[in-house]
Amino acid sequence: MAKNKLETEFSPVFRRMTVEDIDQICIIEEESFSSPWTAAAFYNEIVNNHFAQYVVMEWEGQVIGYGGMWTIIDEAHITNIAIRPQFRGKRLGERLLLELQTLACFYGAVKMTLEVRVSNKIAQRLYEKMGFSAAGFRKAYYSDNQEDAIIMWADLPDCSPGGPSSGLSGGNSGIGPGGGRKRAGR
Repeated sequence: MAKNKLETEFSPVFRRMTVEDIDQICIIEEESFSSPWTAAAFYNEIVNNHFAQYVVMEWEGQVIGYGGMWTIIDEAHITNIAIRPQFRGKRLGERLLLELQTLACFYGAVKMTLEVRVSNKIAQRLYEKMGFSAAGFRKAYYSDNQEDAIIMWADLPDCSPGGPSSGLSGGNSGIGPGGGRKRAGR
């Protein structure tokens, strides 16, 4: 069976989220979450929160996914991660999470945490595949329906120069340490 172009030639570009991306990000939020973040919340994260690191995944000039985290001392806390519905099921969430893990390493994180709905088994399987394990619960964490969250943690691989995770990024990354942008490798 022949694979389509997306499956065989798909090479997304990762770059820092900008204020100009917020409208597209809000569309993905609406498509993905029952309690989406507002444009003002993303603006605040990008402009005012010096702990926040947000990444977009682009393909053919369209933002198809994004992820965000806070990096504080040696920990990274994922705040959001989402892929547009028509691009799901293609292992892009895995690639985006790997990009966030790599970026977290650049910022000195050795551990990463997140919360996930107890009902979101697909996301839980992804996180487990990427080294996360359940560490606890947050009762009634989600305001839309009072659903509990599972708290998950992962140890990040050795991020030192030349360490096992050097070059972990699975896509064409436009993100470099120190907040700058680097040229996408091919």
